[in-house]
Amino acid sequence: MSLPKVLVVEDEPDLIRSVEFAFRSAGFEVSSTTRGRDALSMISTRPPDVVLLDIMLPDIQGTEICRQLKGDPKTRSIPIIMVTARADEVDRVVGFELGADDYVVKPFSLRELVLRARAVLRRAEPGPAPSSIAVGPLVIDTDAHRVHVDGKEVVLTAREFRLLSTLVSREGRVLTRDTLLTEVWGLTLHVETRTVDTHVKRLREKLGAAGSLIETVRGVGYRFEDPGKES
Repeated sequence: MSLPKVLVVEDEPDLIRSVEFAFRSAGFEVSSTTRGRDALSMISTRPPDVVLLDIMLPDIQGTEICRQLKGDPKTRSIPIIMVTARADEVDRVVGFELGADDYVVKPFSLRELVLRARAVLRRAEPGPAPSSIAVGPLVIDTDAHRVHVDGKEVVLTAREFRLLSTLVSREGRVLTRDTLLTEVWGLTLHVETRTVDTHVKRLREKLGAAGSLIETVRGVGYRFEDPGKES
C-alpha cells in the first residue's frame, strides 16, 4: 500500500524541515518547495494527495496557486490546506471561496496539522454512494465526479461538487448554513456564512435548468427537493 503524498509549499526553510519531519513520522511521503511556480510544475508532473500551501510566497501568491489548481479539472480534486500567518476572517473567506479545503494559521501545532491533513483526505475519499444519481434533468456520476444537465456536462469545482452531493444525499431535508460549513468545508469554527450563499448561488447558475432543485429555506439554509418525486 502506497503512502499518502503531501506537498509542502512554504518559504520558511526551518518550518519546512519541521513539517517534513512531522509528516514523515506520521507515515506520509513528503516533498517540498519554497516557490509557487515549482509547486505547480511538481503537481503537474506527480500530483500529491494533499497540498499544504502558504499564502505568502516569493514568486506567486498562494491564493493564485489555489485558484489555478481548483480551476483545472485535472487537479481540482486535490485537497488544499492554506497555511498562513494571516488570521483575519476576510483572508479565510477568500481562501475558502477559491476552493481551499482547510485553513491553518501560524503558529500552529504540527500534530494538529497532520490531523487536519488526514481529515481532508478522508473527506476526499468516495463514500459508499451509488455510481449515478438522476433527478429530473440532473445526473450526478459520483465515481467520476461529473455532473450533467439535460445531457450536457457541467464543470464544477471540487467544493461545488461536494456541496451538491451533500444536498442531494439529504434530499428533502433542510441543511443549515452552519451544517454545510461543517460537512462541506470541514469547519468547526464560526466562519462567515455568506461563503455558503456565494457557493450555492454559483452552483445554481452552473446547473441552469436544474438549479431550481436547490431551494432556499429563508432564515435557515438550503434543501434539495425533487418536485417530481411522490411523497
